[in-house]
Amino acid sequence: MSNIESAENLLREGERIDDLQRDGLRIIQNGEKFCFGIDAVLLSDFANVKRNEKVLDIGTGTGIIPILLYAKSEGEHFTGLEIQKASAEMAMRSVKLNNIEDKVSIIEGDIKNALNLFERESFNVITSNPPYMIDSAGIDNENDEKTIARHEVKCTLDDIIREGSKLLKVNGRFYMVHRPFRLVEIFETFRKYHLEPKTMRMVHPFINKEPNMVLIEAIKGAKPRLKTLQPLIVYKEQGKYTDEIFEIYNM
Repeated sequence: MSNIESAENLLREGERIDDLQRDGLRIIQNGEKFCFGIDAVLLSDFANVKRNEKVLDIGTGTGIIPILLYAKSEGEHFTGLEIQKASAEMAMRSVKLNNIEDKVSIIEGDIKNALNLFERESFNVITSNPPYMIDSAGIDNENDEKTIARHEVKCTLDDIIREGSKLLKVNGRFYMVHRPFRLVEIFETFRKYHLEPKTMRMVHPFINKEPNMVLIEAIKGAKPRLKTLQPLIVYKEQGKYTDEIFEIYNM
């Protein structure tokens, strides 16, 4: 069976295959549901995975972060945890499409049941691009895939950090991308579960605009000392990425 035939057999109605511009890797997405955004790409670039380390991505969606981390690092294994059945199944097909089943696994499950899914302190690195929005008032369908990805209807920030801390080894690293307006809450929650914020980088859409994302590294059991990196600017002008964003996208 040819690669083209294999890819076609892995697609479902409304889906497409996108080229990730890295080592020939591709990903299956459905534009009518939820596609990964720049926040996932920036998080995968920000996260530091060392040789032979085990990684868990909480709320993996399409599986983009484990796949990109596999491409850029020498980690031993990468696991994506996803609560939505359809998203998890799509991510599994992307792993199969790339023939990387020996390095990347997708698990369908709820982070609130973490210790029923994984052993305590079994990961060196945890990443998460969680739902940003707290208020779900006015939402028509809380089971809609886009709603679940964007709003805290299936899990909260506290759920993710609490259970993630249980799964992370001492001195392990937790990487998160989130919104700056929740930064105080994020830091408080990390510290509540013995994760010390160590590195932070603000992401600005333009050099003269306030940040709309923040990248954070927290280390389990570390001493207090926060390093703030130079801001990351996404666009140099409307519709044109900065050189650093082009480098991150490997373009």
